[in-house]
Formats: sequence, structure tokens, C-alpha cells
Amino acid sequence: MPTGTINPPSSQLGWRETSSQPGTGLTIGVLAMQGAFVEHLRILTKLGATVREVRLPHDLEGLDGIILPGGESTTIGKLLEAWGVLMPLRSAIAQGLPCWGTCAGAILMARDVSDTLPGQPLLSVMDISIRRNAFGRQVQSFETDLIIEGMDKDVPFPAMFIRAPKIESVGPDATAIATLDDGTIVAARQGTWLATSFHPELTSDPRFHAWFLDIARANLGQSSL
Repeated sequence: MPTGTINPPSSQLGWRETSSQPGTGLTIGVLAMQGAFVEHLRILTKLGATVREVRLPHDLEGLDGIILPGGESTTIGKLLEAWGVLMPLRSAIAQGLPCWGTCAGAILMARDVSDTLPGQPLLSVMDISIRRNAFGRQVQSFETDLIIEGMDKDVPFPAMFIRAPKIESVGPDATAIATLDDGTIVAARQGTWLATSFHPELTSDPRFHAWFLDIARANLGQSSL
């Protein structure tokens, strides 16, 4: 645990929502404990989703999907545990809640994580192996165009890597959907779950968020059958 006492936020903060454009009918949560969550909120709102900042267990109620942002995976994991969200979130994802982890969020989702600290709280739900900070320090950040399986291949996606993890392998239940030129896996999908080493929320391209909304919408349709 970090030095000092971690106090959970007030319940009012947990329920702060932004009304969206009408028509989508989707409520998407963004884990808002630490990291680059504001950027996700802005893009989702522009795309017409109702977005909710998730900090407490009851914030998970009624969600159609959730995004786990980049940041410090160690800090986010400890806050998930301290504020009582770790187990309810793990259960919701395991029961089929669409989930997308970017950078630190991808680390939290992975079943196997290298170079993590002993006792690091993780969700451990996705069949991928990942290595923390595999692309180096922040000064070694870079941007490159990627072809994403499931998206328009004629228009590469501008992927930004900042202290990024590397997806070293995918298990039989997951599929690599983006690689660098050297074959390094940087994005994976497992059913309604996505994991990306890079930060789509830091670009001006909303396609990845739109795709996640499509996944959440399709899952909602399946759940109603």
C-alpha cells in the first residue's frame, strides 16, 4: 500500500455523469481513480455515449461497458483494492461486461504480468501475457501508424506509446489485432474485451472508441435475447 491512508471519494463523485447526445442508449464507465481518464470521457461524450466516472462499487451498476485508462498500474490496482472495487469489477467483467484497457488498463486485465511488484492487485481476466514498461521510459515515447484487425485497413490508426507495456503472447481465448513491424503485439481482443499498449484517447482519431461502443452495443443486443 502507498504511504499514508487512502480515503475513498465521496459517493457524489462516484455518480457524476455527463448527459450524452440522444440515440445511443449506452452507459459507459471510465475508471477514474488515476491516469488519463478525462480524455476517454471527452471522446465518449462526443460519440454520444452517457459516461460515468467509476470510483466506487455502486458506480458499476447498469454499465454497458467500461474503460480502464492508462496511468500507473500499481497505483490503480492498490486503489481498486482499497476502495472495494477490485472484486466487483473482476466479477462484472467475468460475467461479460465489455472492457477495454489502455496501457496500464491492459496490464490490469492480463492474466500474466512480468516485472510487476509482489502482491500487485490485478484483475487477471484476459488471456494475455504482458510486460510492464517494455518500451522504455517516457523519453522513449513514440507514435506510429497501425493496421487494426476489425477496423478500416485503408486508414491506419495513429498509435501513441508512452511508457507502454508489451503484449508478449496471447492465449487460445485471445487474438492479436495489431502488431508493430517487428511482430510485437500491441493490441488484443478476447470477445468483448480489448487491450491496447498504446493510448487512442491521446489522438484526434475517435475510431477506436467508436469501435468499443459498437462492441458494447452488440453485446447489449445479445444479452437481451
